[in-house]
Amino acid sequence: MINVANITKHYGNKVLYKNASFQLNPGEKAGLVGPNGAGKTTIFRVITGEEGLDEGQIAKPERTVIGYFSQNIEEMSGRSVLDEVKSAAGKLPEIQKKLATFEAQLAEPMDDDLMMKVLEEYGELQAEFERLGGYDLDVRAAEIITGLGIPPGDHFRDTGTFSGGWKMRIALAKILILNPDVLLMDEPTNHLDIESIVWLESWLMNYKGALLMTSHDRDFMNRLVSRVIEVANKTITVYGGNYDFYEREKEIRKEQLIAAAKRQDDMLAKEEEFIARFAARASHAAQVQSRVKKLDKIDRIEIPAEEKAINFEWPVPPRGGDEVVKLDNLTKVYRRDDGSEVNVFSGANALVKRNDRVAVVGVNGAGKSTLLKVICGETDATAGKAIVGASVEYGYFSQNSLDVLDPRNTVLEEVHSRIPTASIGYIRSLLGAFKFSGDEADKKISILSGGEKSRVVLACILSKPVNLLILDEPTNHLDIQSREVLLEAVIGFPGTVMIVSHDRHFLRKMTTRVFRLDKHELTVYDGTWDYYLEKTHALPG
Repeated sequence: MINVANITKHYGNKVLYKNASFQLNPGEKAGLVGPNGAGKTTIFRVITGEEGLDEGQIAKPERTVIGYFSQNIEEMSGRSVLDEVKSAAGKLPEIQKKLATFEAQLAEPMDDDLMMKVLEEYGELQAEFERLGGYDLDVRAAEIITGLGIPPGDHFRDTGTFSGGWKMRIALAKILILNPDVLLMDEPTNHLDIESIVWLESWLMNYKGALLMTSHDRDFMNRLVSRVIEVANKTITVYGGNYDFYEREKEIRKEQLIAAAKRQDDMLAKEEEFIARFAARASHAAQVQSRVKKLDKIDRIEIPAEEKAINFEWPVPPRGGDEVVKLDNLTKVYRRDDGSEVNVFSGANALVKRNDRVAVVGVNGAGKSTLLKVICGETDATAGKAIVGASVEYGYFSQNSLDVLDPRNTVLEEVHSRIPTASIGYIRSLLGAFKFSGDEADKKISILSGGEKSRVVLACILSKPVNLLILDEPTNHLDIQSREVLLEAVIGFPGTVMIVSHDRHFLRKMTTRVFRLDKHELTVYDGTWDYYLEKTHALPG
């Protein structure tokens, strides 16, 4: 369906890929992976024609409809959510208007010949409208909008009244209602809660077209893709299988490449030794020249540079009591500007014990972040208490934590300012564990991405001897490799953890208990993430 053949793309002196090729077949679902800056988004942009190529070509059938969801969304306002989403449904909105015009004409008196002409055109247009699914457009649009977490009561709200995160959902709904032949999706799970991610996963499983997507959600990738296309080291490599298969196969191929490089080095050493030994002998001149030419033609095998895994010893926290956090009839009510009240949760009772790994779950707006804020003293309870136990020292991560970083500092300076008594060697070791090795540690905070800033804040929190980690969406903006670094850190953390995250893989690996907020109530599940799923039948694992 889409054939990417021998493409080369430069940005200034930087080569993204050279003579790279891959194919996206009809109905195929493929994942696009690779390090930041490797050129994944550029692949989408050259397929859609938003950017050109230096060499090579991209072939696709005429009339192929391509839907592209990116993180850059256009401004929306002046239309309801439902109308905004319906406006993206290809020709349907235009046909709908024409049908209305014909219906108005038919309601007026006209001669027989004109009526027959109007009826004929109206019938043809009606058949096209039905073929394209126009008669259930409202139902499909409402289903998609609701599935992405916007409740029916908000379907008629002006899109301009929604925040950026909710507008991303509306933009995603517009791509889905188009139901194109090819879907290009750049991080579609950003800003979605688990329930919406699972709904989108189900929708994409039933989608008949071809899909090419990037995602930082390992479970999402594993459940959907049957091929992985890696953009790295100035080339594009295809792996047949899901993300887990890609990781295993990549390791096997790397070992094979290392073995091949060693064989080549051994061969080159022997040839070079022969040349050096007999270069001065006239009797061997022809053989020497032949071997020199042979060596000149050999493509040297290069082993791609890889990040070194750095083991870091986390500070040993002081031992706290067995009761880390106690919720006693905890209630939180927010008062709106108009004086009305919103009940977030009420009568919440729970006990967090030492070394628990608690996942706090619930749909967006259920009060997960608010619960963590009450525990940390960032907001007051309306009634009841959140009691933090004796000798408990906590580290708190929220999305607002990124705002306290000083943009003038380097990464190294920022972390050093938080732990001024630590040695530079200790700080560099800490930053290495969070993928800031060498020159990366000397980058200014002002130029970091959201994911990089998150890693800096997490490094600051974990560098101190706390015994309670309270983490509100720490995996947002982090790529899969960075999430694995954080996951290993949390698993190895010698204390108690409370976490809100939409990453099911992350929760499955670390959770020992689940606190679920639903309909203003808190329910405690004493078991792992899989135990919680079994008890609630709420979501696929």
